[in-house]
Amino acid sequence: MNAGKSTALLQSSYNYKERGMDTILFAPDFDDRFGVGKVSSRIGLESEAYLFSESTDLFHKVEELIKESAYHCVMIDEAQFLSKEHVFQLGEVADKLGIPVLAFGLRTDFQGEPFEGSKFLLAWADNITEIKAICFCGRKATMVIRLNEEGQIVREGAQVEIGGNDRYESFCRRHFREKFFDT
Repeated sequence: MNAGKSTALLQSSYNYKERGMDTILFAPDFDDRFGVGKVSSRIGLESEAYLFSESTDLFHKVEELIKESAYHCVMIDEAQFLSKEHVFQLGEVADKLGIPVLAFGLRTDFQGEPFEGSKFLLAWADNITEIKAICFCGRKATMVIRLNEEGQIVREGAQVEIGGNDRYESFCRRHFREKFFDT
């Protein structure tokens, strides 16, 4: 949270397009905070995106799209919401179709548990680049805590609950442990 993942995705897409190369952007179908079918950043940048759901076959979708036009990169926003099968399909996009895939997402949920998509991206990715978020103490923030409407820490619940700064706060591991387990 708050590392600029979506901004980095949109900047990367812009860089491709500036060089005459087209990109395919994907976003989860249930994230409608800024409108459906969009990748949006907190600083106001946005771009249209194809939606993916649990049943989407990303390899076949990309395969269909490249029949209509040349694409040079596939970019995934909120990649933590990918399934193991999605990650496998994206590997096939890179390996069989020769199109690079850039996936942007969180490693862990509000309880410190890995998301399925993140777990398999970390295991199978050719390269991993970390985008740094900052804890209130100035250290690198690698964890997030979910807050309820009263601003209190939520320790149980569904792994996926869409929200922004109003629902989540980024922390370093030390402060996550202190706040999540010691409070």
